[in-house]
Amino acid sequence: MDSREFVRMGRHYGTGEQIRLEWDSGSRIERILPHDGEEETWIAPGLIDLQINGGYGHDFNSLPLTTDTIIQATRRLWEKGVTLYYPTVITNGDEEIEQLLRVIDAACLEDEAVGSTIGGIHLEGPFISPEEGPRGAHDSRYIKEPDWALFTRWQAASGNRIRIVTLSPEWPNAASFIRSCVESGIVVSIGHTAATPAQIREAVEAGATMSTHLGNGAHLTLPRHPNYIWEQLAQDQLWAGIIADGNHLPDSVIKVMLRAKSSRALLVSDAVYLSGMPPGEYETHIGGHVVLTPEGRLHLARKPGLLAGSAMMLADAVWRLAQSGLCTFPDAWDMASMRPAEAMGQAEPYGLKRGAQADFVLLEKRKGCLRIVETVKGGRSVYQGDC
Repeated sequence: MDSREFVRMGRHYGTGEQIRLEWDSGSRIERILPHDGEEETWIAPGLIDLQINGGYGHDFNSLPLTTDTIIQATRRLWEKGVTLYYPTVITNGDEEIEQLLRVIDAACLEDEAVGSTIGGIHLEGPFISPEEGPRGAHDSRYIKEPDWALFTRWQAASGNRIRIVTLSPEWPNAASFIRSCVESGIVVSIGHTAATPAQIREAVEAGATMSTHLGNGAHLTLPRHPNYIWEQLAQDQLWAGIIADGNHLPDSVIKVMLRAKSSRALLVSDAVYLSGMPPGEYETHIGGHVVLTPEGRLHLARKPGLLAGSAMMLADAVWRLAQSGLCTFPDAWDMASMRPAEAMGQAEPYGLKRGAQADFVLLEKRKGCLRIVETVKGGRSVYQGDC
């Protein structure tokens, strides 16, 4: 047996110390020891993306969706250091959402490695605000109030894989729906909302614990105060999902959010299938006709002021945030790995520690970029970059 099979050496992403990481045949980290080497490769927990719509031409929201699309997208995400992700199904027709959910479930059953990489499904809509601005690029034809019977049907179609639901608390029955989700072990995230501060507070009291891409999916102009962004920042129970691609939020806003939310700030990519694609004009399920600029900004062709998702993968957002000086690299990495795990109730078995699942990456910090050298998922090397 290759002696390297269950061992990797490198610098700890947080401390900079040289370490030797060993794991057992059961895919659990067995020990982390000091190491006398001089490796310039860093070891970090695998990235967790709670909100991703696709990438590299693979779209989770376009029909017909195939299991191969999910499998190929997962392999590309391994290349970017992602060891767990939540494919995000957005606002669509009832039957269309059901079909998408069935295919994602089938892909998980077809490929064991893919199934272990998909932590669950994030349902973003259709229970969101119908108002222009808060609904973002979601199709207004399909937006509706929360419907538990319909959701139960979708959950069955998904193989019980829906783990996150983004909704707006402005609907009269939202609090009741949130309580039903929480009782079923589903994380409820507030997003695409025009809710009043009182409705935000009611949602939190009912069990909502997250904000979806806070600061986006909002009116272009808001009352100075109060408003639904201030209220979510003020709710200490809410994790704040932040898109740090440099287009969705100015760095000054991110700085304020990081200070307000502190250890409850986390990063999401919100990447769409155009991530990794060349600049140009495209057709998407969300937004229809969109434009991807050379600078990486993705916006609606008819309304350039409205974004249509992100075109930056999570690892690149981590690097950009760290390079901005708003936080350290270890903090930025934790916001895309350890904190999402904690937000989903998985902090105990995650990270670089004894007993945790061997989900980690080896990476190099190069001038101007971050390079993923290797991704290990469940103790198995699923990606190795070219030397």
